[in-house]
Amino acid sequence: MTPQDPAADQADVLELPAGPRATDIALDELELVYAFIYARVGNRADAEDLTQQVALKAIPRLRQGAPASQIRGYLFATARSVLGGFWSVRLGLSEAELREDLALAVPTEPPSEEGAETVRRILGELSDNYRRVLELRFLHGYSLKEVAAEMKSTVGAVKVMQLRALRAAAKVGLRE
Repeated sequence: MTPQDPAADQADVLELPAGPRATDIALDELELVYAFIYARVGNRADAEDLTQQVALKAIPRLRQGAPASQIRGYLFATARSVLGGFWSVRLGLSEAELREDLALAVPTEPPSEEGAETVRRILGELSDNYRRVLELRFLHGYSLKEVAAEMKSTVGAVKVMQLRALRAAAKVGLRE
C-alpha cells in the first residue's frame, strides 16, 4: 500500500450542494404570506407590519431540515394567529369571538310570533342576571367585553354566567 496524497483524496470527493435552509425557504414564502395578509386587511402598511410580525415569530422556531410544505404551513398558521390578534385589537373583541364569517346573515323574514313568545316566556323564568346576560348577548348583539362593562363584571365572569344562563334556559325549555 502506498500512502496517498491528501490533496488527491479531496479532489476525488464530490461535494453535494447543501439543501435549502429553513430560513431561506421561509424568506422565499413570505411574499405569499404578505399576499395572504394583504387580502385580509386591505392596507399595505398593516400587511407589511403583520408580515414582519409573522417572520419574527415563526423564523426563530423553524426546524432545520423540515420540508418546504411544513415550513409554509407553519408560516400560514402563524399568519392566521397574527391576523387574529390584529382584528381582535381593531374590533375590540376577544380572539375567541372572531369568526371566519364576520358578516351576519340578514334574516329575510321577520321572526315568528310563536318563537318570540317562547323566548319571552323562557327569559321570564330566568333570574335577573341570567336574563340580562342573554338579552345583551343575543338580542342586542353585545360582545362579551361590552356585556362585562354593562354589568360591571369581568369577561371571564360573563362567559361563565352566559354558559350557566344557557343551561338554565335549556332546562326551562325542556320542562315545557
